[in-house]
Amino acid sequence: MSLASDLALANRLADAAGEAIRPLFRSQWTHEAKSDASPVTEADRAAEAAMRRLLGAEAPRDGIVGEEYGAERPEAARQWVLDPIDGTVSFMAGRPIFGTLIALLQDGWPLIGIIDQPVTGERWVGATGHGTLFNGKPATTRSCRSLSDAVLATTGPQYFSDHDGEHFMALAAKTSHRRMLFGGDCYNYGLLSCGHIDLVVEAGLKLHDFAALVPVVEGAGGTMCDWNGDPLHRESQGHVIALGDPARLEDVIEGLACHH
Repeated sequence: MSLASDLALANRLADAAGEAIRPLFRSQWTHEAKSDASPVTEADRAAEAAMRRLLGAEAPRDGIVGEEYGAERPEAARQWVLDPIDGTVSFMAGRPIFGTLIALLQDGWPLIGIIDQPVTGERWVGATGHGTLFNGKPATTRSCRSLSDAVLATTGPQYFSDHDGEHFMALAAKTSHRRMLFGGDCYNYGLLSCGHIDLVVEAGLKLHDFAALVPVVEGAGGTMCDWNGDPLHRESQGHVIALGDPARLEDVIEGLACHH
């Protein structure tokens, strides 16, 4: 398939997920806790099921890795990675800062990524080697003169182990920490891509949490890597840096002080 047809399919997947999610936002729905105690709602399941139906019809040979329903054809070179609601806790609280994440991996490397916010109607579309689009217009990260000017975001301190949390707080102390943002999941990466914040640092992310973010951030002029500065791929461990201004990368990695 061509990149254009892959992008068209990725956009249709986002449309299908949004149609499943919107009627359930701030309404009555059931939810339960998964084995790791994270919540899952009928909206997560309905949205992923809708995307899987579409992939089954349009890309039956491609693999699928989904948060709710596991892996299909894991040996395929092309893998669609789906997170129907990244930020389920925000969704449950009625906060429209969750998103649907859709990625296409080729041989384990993110090729296409979409962050879709179906309630506010905001969509970021990224593809390796191409500029990121936000609702059809180019998205660009902003420059950051020094780490002390950087606005840092993370989903929450509760997601860091004690060890990772110490490294995160060491970095936070060097940034514009009075403007530090908690909460936001994938939405923070969209905001970074549009030049509203400078830096997102997280740990413990799974492939479906970060795969779609990489083409979006990098296509907007930012950089994404792990805490050692290595590029993100299927085997990455989930320690993630997203940075609007790649010139600050050395400072960020030094601030995390993870190289022993």
